[in-house]
Amino acid sequence: MREELLKIQEQGSVELNNAQSLEELNQLRIKYLGKKGLLTQVLRGMGSLEASERPIVGQLANEIRDSLEQCLAAKNKYLQEKALLLRLEEEVIDVTLPGRPIKFGNKHPLTLILEEIKGIFTGMGFTVADGPEVELDYYNFEALNIPKDHPARDMQDSFYITDEILLRTHTSPVQARVMQAMTPELPVKIIAPGKVFRRDDDATHSPMFHQVEGLLVDNKITFADLKGTLLSFVRQMFGSDRQIRLRPSYFPFTEPSAEVDVSCFNCGGQGCRVCKDTGWIEILGSGMVHPNVLQMSGYNPEQVTGFAFGMGVERIAMLKYGIDDLRLLFENDVRFLSQF
Repeated sequence: MREELLKIQEQGSVELNNAQSLEELNQLRIKYLGKKGLLTQVLRGMGSLEASERPIVGQLANEIRDSLEQCLAAKNKYLQEKALLLRLEEEVIDVTLPGRPIKFGNKHPLTLILEEIKGIFTGMGFTVADGPEVELDYYNFEALNIPKDHPARDMQDSFYITDEILLRTHTSPVQARVMQAMTPELPVKIIAPGKVFRRDDDATHSPMFHQVEGLLVDNKITFADLKGTLLSFVRQMFGSDRQIRLRPSYFPFTEPSAEVDVSCFNCGGQGCRVCKDTGWIEILGSGMVHPNVLQMSGYNPEQVTGFAFGMGVERIAMLKYGIDDLRLLFENDVRFLSQF
């Protein structure tokens, strides 16, 4: 067996050194060192040796294996370097050709609008607050004066996970969480941007969209403060000549409530296709915080007041950029996104 091993070492070294390609070298590796290779076949006969000879033969076999592996590695390195040099000789690189330009991405229109909204309100002293997207029914509805079986829940087609857990339908739960956490500190002055979820899907609705809601609670807050804040926002967002009007509306968590319209920036309020010949475009909902909401959050509605408002980021983006189909914002078409 010793002679067979030495013969394998001699023969294998010669063939490995004479290999002319990486493919041939791999075949020789299998032939000598593979699971069914010559070295393995010889070692299977060790059972017939005397017990005293087995360690000696085993050590010799390991030495021969190491020798062949070193030879294999050296030849592999040589053939790879040879192949690289051959490739470099065959390929001609024209260093005078212009390089390929790097395509830089740009911010999504929703990101641009969201950053602009945040900048406007933080400039007025609001802070940005955040909350969970998977919300408790209590914070999403009950803490906002929408008890179970209230008809206003039908206005918000919800994705329920359990009877008490759902994907939030607005970012108003953040307002309730912040008020409860800050009680009795004043003022509470926040905006709450984030994703919300409703079962809508068409040219003007999406199952997932973005909202920014605002809240100010303090002593002697009036409806005039609400109007002044929203007028400042509208003029910074759409132009300094814009006007707003407030129409009576209903929201369970505000009283009184108002829909807010902005004078049409396409026709200046004269009436056109964009504003449906009314001169006004609806942009958000607002109102004074309902006394029940203040009370459930730990504030005394006899001593403090507040206002709240909420807007859809997609709605603002569509109006500002003239986008006629909300679904374009989520299709990730580079031709569309590169315009912003």
